[in-house]
Amino acid sequence: MINKRSRDELRRKRHARLRLRIEGTPQRPRLSVFRSAKFIYAQVIDDTTGRTLAAASSRESGLDGSGKVSVAHAVGKAVADRARAAGVSAVVLDRGGYRYHGRVRSLAEGAREGGLDL
Repeated sequence: MINKRSRDELRRKRHARLRLRIEGTPQRPRLSVFRSAKFIYAQVIDDTTGRTLAAASSRESGLDGSGKVSVAHAVGKAVADRARAAGVSAVVLDRGGYRYHGRVRSLAEGAREGGLDL
């Protein structure tokens, strides 16, 4: 019988491969994206110290949008504002094993509009 891997297991494998190339430094921390079926989360992480510098998610109240993609855009803007307040102007995008498409792309574009250099 053929063992079929779950989507999440395959995504975690892609994310591990991606993390071999991407590292957050103090000058250019990592913008990590996690997407669930209902919500989207973003964190700006300095991997050298292991600290989260800024974070935002669609579970917070006050983020407006009519659909998941527009809410992801608002999350991107929110995390960009919080990162800039923490003194971060440039980040490396860690898409978390997801395709750069839909909500992940919208979050990245929102972060760019918020003033982050991706």
